[in-house]
Amino acid sequence: MNKKGLSILMRTKMRPGNDPSKLSSFSPLSNEINQMMTDPPRKQRSIDDSRSNFSASGNHYERNFDIVKESMGLAISLNKTESLDVVLDDFSEGYFSLSNENRKKLVTVLAKEYDLNRIQVRELLKQYLGLELRSGNEGESSNVDDENMFSTFYRIERNLRQALKPTYNVLFERLNNHPAGLKFLSLLRADILSFLGEENIPCLRALDSCLKEKLSAWLSPAVLELHQITWDDSASLLEKIVTYEAVHPISNLLDLKRRLGVGRRCFGYFHPAIPGEPLIFIEVALLKNVAQTIQEVLLDVPSIPEHEAACALFYSISSTQVRIVTISLFQIEGMFGCKDLV
Repeated sequence: MNKKGLSILMRTKMRPGNDPSKLSSFSPLSNEINQMMTDPPRKQRSIDDSRSNFSASGNHYERNFDIVKESMGLAISLNKTESLDVVLDDFSEGYFSLSNENRKKLVTVLAKEYDLNRIQVRELLKQYLGLELRSGNEGESSNVDDENMFSTFYRIERNLRQALKPTYNVLFERLNNHPAGLKFLSLLRADILSFLGEENIPCLRALDSCLKEKLSAWLSPAVLELHQITWDDSASLLEKIVTYEAVHPISNLLDLKRRLGVGRRCFGYFHPAIPGEPLIFIEVALLKNVAQTIQEVLLDVPSIPEHEAACALFYSISSTQVRIVTISLFQIEGMFGCKDLV
């Protein structure tokens, strides 16, 4: 096996949450690698043990949480642009250093302490409901009193719109404009969804709804870039194709190489802020005739010469951001053109 194949195998094996049985057919080296992964060197085991002890010890770990909580507050309240990038980096690194339990605790703090100001909202609503609409509609207003009345309506409506924006919106928007911030927000939403799967917490549900709306706008199809994925791409990118293929699992490295070879195409939709990781990837087979079964596409047989192909079969569409980013099949088709197959 060449270095690239071994690299893909190792990276896929090390990815959290993978089912080892799915990867057992990648090569004869799998058993040996399984043994290596389940029996780490003594030095590594001691490091892992010390981390566990450190995490379990109260003072150090709680101090770490308080520091991250403080950096999160700074990331929201800081007005100095020149210092903001440093603070956002510090918060991102600190968040990932926390245990799952403390991440949940921190996200709950974000949802509760940086929510909207409901006292202000209620006060504005009282003012709004206290106004009398003399005319049935704005077009019928002609005198100065009516203009003043509508001016008051507009002012309170503007203030209401502002008051109904949670303070944590500031953190989301600042991270979106920060290098690697969009990737962080995607991982943050994955955590939030995981926490909600364990327990339905209303404040987290509201936080997730807000973040989902933001991500839908920031990761819209209009800003995605289409690129062909080939065997010459990095091992880390190809490892993602192996891991996230959800329609027709890739059985081994030869299967992967065949899907990227002659008579086949693989395309990924990338976001400029998340380089090297396709949000969605599509697999296409160039065929002489329309296939009657998927086995005709997946069978280990030589592909036809590409100049003889008369049709293109889109046989797999998968996402690396399942449940995090939602893009419809209709939107994908609208972004893809036949010229991209050439």
